[in-house]
Amino acid sequence: MSLTKFKYYVTHGLISILPPAVFRYRAKKLLTDIEQKRREEVMSRVDYYNKLTQPFELNNEVQTVKNFKKTGGNTYYFDLLKVIKGFDPENRFSVLNGDIRHIPEQPSFLKSRPITGENQNCVVLKLNAIRHFQFVDDKLSFRDKKDMVAWRGVGFQPHRQVVIKQFYNHPMCNLGQTRPHEGQPWEKGFMSIEEQLQYKFLLAIEGNDVATNLKWSMSSNSLVLMSKPKYETWFMEGQLLAGHHYVELKNDYSDLPDKVGYFIDHPEEAEAIIRNANKWVEQFKDTKQERLISLLVAQKYFEKSGQSL
Repeated sequence: MSLTKFKYYVTHGLISILPPAVFRYRAKKLLTDIEQKRREEVMSRVDYYNKLTQPFELNNEVQTVKNFKKTGGNTYYFDLLKVIKGFDPENRFSVLNGDIRHIPEQPSFLKSRPITGENQNCVVLKLNAIRHFQFVDDKLSFRDKKDMVAWRGVGFQPHRQVVIKQFYNHPMCNLGQTRPHEGQPWEKGFMSIEEQLQYKFLLAIEGNDVATNLKWSMSSNSLVLMSKPKYETWFMEGQLLAGHHYVELKNDYSDLPDKVGYFIDHPEEAEAIIRNANKWVEQFKDTKQERLISLLVAQKYFEKSGQSL
């Protein structure tokens, strides 16, 4: 276990045993201390994560704050607990764990949702953050990196196979899947984040929902290449702009070599996109603001369901 994960589990283990009254006091204090100059920015994000505009009633397939039990992974449990524990113990809510790609029948807290469609029942919180919200301190400039594309990951999904089979042996690419799959030639060994940062271009290919590597890739000095996202998380992938935060590729990634060649020849354009990506990432590094937004998202959920705060 890494030191980061060790600290996470120790800290969140303590959170689980602290008296609820402590959480409610701290939550109310934070909720009343919103800096006026940041209110518009904060509320814009709150309304993006929680799109509920009408009152609603919950069915019986719910949990209560005081009796909340783990139904998914530990990190989903801890990340939700530290938010809801700041509210009335009798409050009821629905939660979905894991990689969610559908719209639930009733408003539910979840990690991921489809970007398109009537997705207001998908109330996004920063769940499984220890895996998804890791950033890098990249010391290598774009121009000092290799003129190639890097990617490693699990490649069983059909849309990932499309990319891997096209480019696993392309001279501009160093990409492949890491888990064995009948000894196919596109299987390649593990490549650390530090090794991937040696490359000018990083692919972000959606997996079961979002591309896990997108967050740290956008915090680097490498240029992110990806097709238009179909799912989103707390990172607000649906708000990312092609040509501004990342370079958009066709859904079959067939234009990858042309896009790589173009930005090798136009490094100043690549660097401008990278600066915008880095700026986007910065908003997620403010720990106090992140907690405030999480509480406001949950508060809006409880308000719309006619419950106490």
